[in-house]
Amino acid sequence: MNIQPTHTQPLILSGRDVTAVLGPTNTGKTHLAIERMVAHETGIIGLPLRLLAREVYARVCEKVGANKVALITGEEKIVPVGAKYSVCTVEAMPRETDAAFVAIDEVQLAGDLERGHIFTDRILHLRGRQETLLLGAATMHGILQRLLKGVSVVTRPRLSHLAYAGSKKLTRLPRRTAIVAFSADEVYAIAELIRRQQGGAAVVLGALSPRTRNAQVEIFQSGDVDYLVATDAIGMGLNLDLEHVAFAQNRKFDGYQYRNLTAAELGQIAGRAGRHVRDGTFGVTGQVDPFDEDLVKKIEGHDFDPVKVLQWRTADFDFTSLDALKRSTETNAPVEGLTRALPAVDAQALDHLSRDADIRALATGRNRVALLWEACALPDYRKIAPAQHADLIASIYMDLARHGHVDENYMAEQVRRADTTDGDIDTLSHRIAQIRTWTFVSNRPGWLADQLHWQEKTREIEDRLSDALHERLTKRFVDRRTSVLMRRLRENTMPEAEISPTGTVLVEGHHVGELQGFRFTADQSAGGEDAKAVRTAAQKALAAEFEARAERFAACANGDLALGSDGILRWIGAPIGTLVAGDEALKPRLVLLADEQLTGPARDKVAARAERFVNFQIETLLKPLVDLKNAEQITGIARGIAFQLVEHFGLINRRDIAEEMKSLDQEGRAALRRLGVRFGAYHVFVPALIKPAPAGLVTLLWALQNDGKDKPGFGDVVHALASGRTSVVIDPAFDKTFYKLAGYRNLGRRAVRVDILERLADLIRPATNWKPGLGQRPDGAYDGHAFMVTPPMMSILGATADDMEEILKGLGYRSEPKPAAEVKAKLDALDTAAREAAAAKLAAEEAARAAQAAEAPADDGAAAPLDEGLETGAPASAEIAAEPDAGAAAKEPVAVEEQAETSAQAAEAGAEAPTSPSMGGAAPSDAGGGDGADDAGSANSAGAPRPGAARRAPIEGRVTPLPKRRPSRNSRNLSFCGGRHVSIISGRVIAMTAVATTASAAGRPRVRVRRAPRVASPEIGRPMRAAAISAMVPANRASTARSSSRGRNARAANGAKAGRRASVPIAVRVGRTGRATGRTARTMLPPASRPSKASRARSARSASIRIRPSPSSPPCATS
Repeated sequence: MNIQPTHTQPLILSGRDVTAVLGPTNTGKTHLAIERMVAHETGIIGLPLRLLAREVYARVCEKVGANKVALITGEEKIVPVGAKYSVCTVEAMPRETDAAFVAIDEVQLAGDLERGHIFTDRILHLRGRQETLLLGAATMHGILQRLLKGVSVVTRPRLSHLAYAGSKKLTRLPRRTAIVAFSADEVYAIAELIRRQQGGAAVVLGALSPRTRNAQVEIFQSGDVDYLVATDAIGMGLNLDLEHVAFAQNRKFDGYQYRNLTAAELGQIAGRAGRHVRDGTFGVTGQVDPFDEDLVKKIEGHDFDPVKVLQWRTADFDFTSLDALKRSTETNAPVEGLTRALPAVDAQALDHLSRDADIRALATGRNRVALLWEACALPDYRKIAPAQHADLIASIYMDLARHGHVDENYMAEQVRRADTTDGDIDTLSHRIAQIRTWTFVSNRPGWLADQLHWQEKTREIEDRLSDALHERLTKRFVDRRTSVLMRRLRENTMPEAEISPTGTVLVEGHHVGELQGFRFTADQSAGGEDAKAVRTAAQKALAAEFEARAERFAACANGDLALGSDGILRWIGAPIGTLVAGDEALKPRLVLLADEQLTGPARDKVAARAERFVNFQIETLLKPLVDLKNAEQITGIARGIAFQLVEHFGLINRRDIAEEMKSLDQEGRAALRRLGVRFGAYHVFVPALIKPAPAGLVTLLWALQNDGKDKPGFGDVVHALASGRTSVVIDPAFDKTFYKLAGYRNLGRRAVRVDILERLADLIRPATNWKPGLGQRPDGAYDGHAFMVTPPMMSILGATADDMEEILKGLGYRSEPKPAAEVKAKLDALDTAAREAAAAKLAAEEAARAAQAAEAPADDGAAAPLDEGLETGAPASAEIAAEPDAGAAAKEPVAVEEQAETSAQAAEAGAEAPTSPSMGGAAPSDAGGGDGADDAGSANSAGAPRPGAARRAPIEGRVTPLPKRRPSRNSRNLSFCGGRHVSIISGRVIAMTAVATTASAAGRPRVRVRRAPRVASPEIGRPMRAAAISAMVPANRASTARSSSRGRNARAANGAKAGRRASVPIAVRVGRTGRATGRTARTMLPPASRPSKASRARSARSASIRIRPSPSSPPCATS
């Protein structure tokens, strides 16, 4: 859509169809604009410099042909007939256009005090019919969005990295460097010095003509010289093959005052270093103080202060009179974000001419006033006094007003004075500035009678002067003699050596070797007559360099150092030392990699700093191991386990320390947990070490102690850990120890991360703890003795069904294939039985409730309130309606089936089904109980019933029906277990369940399932889980709660009378002895009278019955 500006309503606050492409230098913005322009049928692009306009003009001509491209600047016009694309300077862009595409480059110059108002005018008023692009720095993001509502902003990142390289002498600057100064005298002085030291330099100044600048840039680009000395003219649009930019000055005169360059200006110039994808650097010379850290961060990160206001001058000039024109140039900005520009060259000239009586006499009408304003637009190329420039404008204007064109005799005389190539650089520069003025006049339409003649004449003279100036500059600042090295040798003087930041050692600019860290490697190609002199110069330079490097290394930050997986300590990439085995695994020794020239205090400083960093790495990455090694507060068995964890680098199979775990008390466990140790179902380990950085360091320390750096697999397993793999296929060529050091356990063909194995145990535990008739069947449950592999189990391990079988076998389980049809039928039967039992319990509960309502006397008070926590707050509750016979338990072994049957029968008799899928449980044979299981066993263990206690009859209770649900996930996942058969996983560990019963205050049963205390594995005697049931005793039947002392019975009864309740948890421990070793009962008291933690722990330890499992009982799988 074409939006044309008008004088009465400028295009402010309109960004429709405008795209702003913003970013630092070397982001490809100009290239993008060229590609977009040639994609349209017509287009205009405005550029900040005539030199850049010529470069873009050439690139567009290559794409579409010279006959379709016009070049329009203030001093030059190439306009073929039928040209579709125009390349202009911003000042030469038309005020209105019908082109389909318009682009304006370097829009951040809208904030420039001198030229900013011109850029602002084009940004606000000029639009393409189909597309408009604004190109510039990211500092324009905010102001463009405020002024141009709806503008689309695209940010482009820099293609290469820009880094600060510090301060260097002029004679030690690297090749392909641009040295920046801000005065012609300083540029010439630096160029002279570079010529003497390095052979020559190209020179670029703003006062040079575009032809001269292009010629100077060419000798730099071609490699004839390796240095470029320039003003800030290179900061805008010059695409140079620069690797480094060095600032020889950071202050300049901006036309009003001397000031420091802003961070954005420094960044614009420094951005010339490193083009396309090649990185660049910037720095300062010895004449300038080093940049402070904040400034460096801003330049490297291209983070500059945003442009807050744009320079603005009205485009609606009043040409009714000279005074009206002056007043219109002083119009204030109409909106916030714009500010009235300072008087520019044309406004200054107008102010001067308005005081001239002859000019006022001529400027009487609208056309004459407009012509005067057009004449005032003549640029001041000569940089002379404003009055002299105004006098030149007055001469031109009076000719135009009186004769309609400039007097050609006057024109010829001025051109003739400039048409001579004699003189030095300054003289030629002045002549070029003079001829550029008349070149501009010849390109103004209607100013000359024979405009074409004078255009050709002035361009010819300018080209000739430009060539002469280029020749003078080359002759003065470029030395084309033989190499500097051979010159030094002929003079019998010591060649000068130089060491670059990358460690390259140069002698008179020639490579003689590499200095990496504190070791020098000579280049074997050096030879001949200059070989001895080269080596001598290199050694002399290295002596001082070693001392300086030692000081820098001793003061360097930790971020400059890195300890590689190979044990090499590097300083900014250079090797400094290597680790070797020490007396202890956590205390390796460091051997410096340094030449003999590094001696004395300098060597001691380097060694001390390197050892400090190595110790820091170990204490930071392996802090849990260091804390375990130095923990003085832990004693006894906990101390021994800590020692073993340190010896095994934070990972032990739990079965390897089963005896120690049985004897470890809760205080020891708590102390170890505070030091980062986790007690899992299968392992005792330190989770913080199962990370790439700690695992890599652990692998390295083990390899140092065991000569394992050359073993296959060293460092490779850590890469798998860094990629986030929970399990990997074991490479048979790798040393298996490397998997363990990285936190993996080898199980079959795969190695699985130990923390993932503990998560697997959490998934298996609910499936193995569930029993038929005890509520909804959890995911993976089968018959209470085994479990099925589910997709979540396979997902967390990233394993197939075959891999899963091998992994579970490695954990102590076995696989029992069963026909899929049989499994499905059994699961359906279990689910159907559960639903029928729920319905029966619901009916029984309703009947009991009705009977109770009929029998209750009218004058009885309301029943005692029920425990809301048991009804609504508790996440899992269960009722079991039978209590095991203590006498029978003491006489004969009890098997799992018997216990399960007892529980199932009791549940069918009227117990309430649990709502939680987990009943607690034991770990497989190599586990001995997880961390959480250990805690519950210690805190909730209680005594068994007293000998001779009579078996109580089942108590009817409330029945909650199970909701009818869709087929179990287990039945849907049968295909994971292999076709027509399903693999049912079972283990070798047998679990026992303890039962207790209670009655509520209203006569109804209240049974709550608590987290199971620990019991022992019947095969290896390790701790496992059994269910603990706490029974709530009603107030009017408190005597039914058996206690080990009358005092406790009395407290329970008193508590019940006061509306409180007492509970009797009973736990059974299964061990190898096969006989009951003792039993007690413990009453759970109210909070005000509950025994201390130590007392409860003593009661828990005394409450155990050791029973040998029945040989005929089938094993059940537990987690």
